[in-house]
Amino acid sequence: MGTKEHWEQVYRDKGPDQVSWFQAEARLSRELIERAAPDRDAAILDVGAGASTLVDGLLAAGYRRLTVLDLSAAALARTRARLGIHAARVALLEADVLDVPLAPQTLDVWHDRAVFHFLTDDERRARYVAQVRHAVRPGGHVLVATFADDGPLRCSGLDVARYSPEALHRVFGGGFEPVASVREDHVTPAGAHQAFVYCLCRVAGG
Repeated sequence: MGTKEHWEQVYRDKGPDQVSWFQAEARLSRELIERAAPDRDAAILDVGAGASTLVDGLLAAGYRRLTVLDLSAAALARTRARLGIHAARVALLEADVLDVPLAPQTLDVWHDRAVFHFLTDDERRARYVAQVRHAVRPGGHVLVATFADDGPLRCSGLDVARYSPEALHRVFGGGFEPVASVREDHVTPAGAHQAFVYCLCRVAGG
């Protein structure tokens, strides 16, 4: 089964609040985005968003230039249905972040709480970082949340990579200036505890 087929099946078979990464409110992501980009006209991309409620919180906070990207059409359909009439205020993009054509240096914030820790080989990680470098403007921000170095070894039946803030920054390399890192104890719908680390960086220049 390919990557897209895997995630389509996940979102067909499980409700949004049945997946382990579910958050009723993506509070920490929203707060870090507001810290990085207080201007409500900031261009924000949520990568691998699935059916995340982060977009709801950003809309409620007044942000106007939001793009939600995911491989799964089923996940995006759930987001569209949940947002109702407000879905027209968001660009919903069905694509693979590793090869989607993104406009160069147009994003103010790149957010990911769902993709990077599934990239377990160097080649795919390098493609991801290249996309970030291409799409985020100098002075823009990158917010990536992954499983912490004491977090789970697998998620949704797939192997994952785990990171400390320092290890995550090493993967991204030069040109990214660390701003903040925050640890989160995420409690799954089943009651399990998962350690996440959120790393906020600024793209040099600008």
